[in-house]
Amino acid sequence: MEEPTGWQNFLEIFTKPDNIPIAGMLLLVLFFTWIGLRQAFKNDKLTEDGKKDEIPEQMWK
Repeated sequence: MEEPTGWQNFLEIFTKPDNIPIAGMLLLVLFFTWIGLRQAFKNDKLTEDGKKDEIPEQMWK
C-alpha cells in the first residue's frame, strides 16, 4: 500500500466538513485582500500623476 503524498494529506484535511468554513473564509480573505491592493495601486498611480483630487471620485465608481 502506498503512503499518501503531502498533497493528498492536505486535501484530505482541507475537505473535511469541519474545515470547509475555514476554506471558504480563506478564499474570502484572499479575494478582499486582492481588491484592496488593486485599489491601493490605482490610488498610488493617481497620486504619482498629480491627480490626488480624483481619488474620491474613483473610489465611488
